[in-house]
Amino acid sequence: MARGELLLDHYLAMSPGIDDESVEGIDTIEPSFGLPAKWITEEMKEQAEIFGYTVVDPPSVVSTHITEIIKANAHELLGRQETKQLIDHLRESYPILFEEATPNPLSVGEIQKVLGKLLKENVSIRNLPIIFETLADYGKVTTDTEILAEYVRQALARQITNQYSRMGETLKVITLSGRIEKLIADGVQQTEHGNYLSLDPAVSQGILESVANQVEQLSLLEQTPIILCSPAVRMYVRQLTDRYFAQIPVLSYNELEANVEVQSVGVVNVE
Repeated sequence: MARGELLLDHYLAMSPGIDDESVEGIDTIEPSFGLPAKWITEEMKEQAEIFGYTVVDPPSVVSTHITEIIKANAHELLGRQETKQLIDHLRESYPILFEEATPNPLSVGEIQKVLGKLLKENVSIRNLPIIFETLADYGKVTTDTEILAEYVRQALARQITNQYSRMGETLKVITLSGRIEKLIADGVQQTEHGNYLSLDPAVSQGILESVANQVEQLSLLEQTPIILCSPAVRMYVRQLTDRYFAQIPVLSYNELEANVEVQSVGVVNVE
């Protein structure tokens, strides 16, 4: 059987962390999150649940996989026409907000780029009033969509906080050393077409290797890695890590509410 093949007459069982040999099945990979799993028969389902396995039926596997694919590619599915429809919907309930945000100072295309950047990093755009209030305020200062997206992220701090933290629990993160933050800040190049990060390839490689090491350590502890850094360098850290660690969230301190307790469980550094 091919890896990840769907067996319609079986159930997908995902291990609680420690496999039990008595739970027999066909080894596979859960398609949405890449986790090791087994296809088991209906007769084995009850036993797997007793030993703590998460058991899912085939239709749920398919629907979850499709949902994750759509979420991962939502930024590409949102075009100018879809953005215009969102704007028209907002206009019905918030006409003044609409007038302050578009078409001046921001065009539909510029708003689309901001929304696309949010979606690409798995930030929901359902709270359009807050998004457009931020665009109306800061669109008068800059039309750089990268910077506008950063302002919007900070305005959505409560939403982002709820997305990654649980009430009463400490949010464990990977932080950057002061040296790394300074290297990145000093490597930002400003041009008339926007800002971009320009680092020595050896430095970039060293940072990425350090990130990989910290992520691996967290994986051993079965914790989801999150990178936390200062607002000034967040979007450049995202640029640097996007190719190799696209699924790892990069947050800034301004995107977390003050009542969240944060613990650094790893530090990115280079010799």
